[in-house]
Amino acid sequence: MSNLYLARNPRVAARSLDGEMMIMSGRDSTLFTLNKTATILWQAADGATPLDQIVEQKICAEFEVEPGEALKDAEAVARDLAGHGILQISEEPIEKQKPAGGETR
Repeated sequence: MSNLYLARNPRVAARSLDGEMMIMSGRDSTLFTLNKTATILWQAADGATPLDQIVEQKICAEFEVEPGEALKDAEAVARDLAGHGILQISEEPIEKQKPAGGETR
């Protein structure tokens, strides 16, 4: 498995509510509610930190989970979010883009 980098799509609106993220897709105005694990991925998706490091430092630190299984699950969640246009995924660090429409955190 190659290392992956995640970045938040700057074209979505996001707001934290009771520890979960509410995200509105800029593509089709679909509203998503992220669970705690997906919220951790979203918040850590800076484009510079590799997914395995996010899993080790954030997810494994928060939950009692085996790192290999956590990485596999995190990659599946990240790919699902990328499929909806919420996250960007790359095998190289992702340069930050300016938000188009005022993302809030």
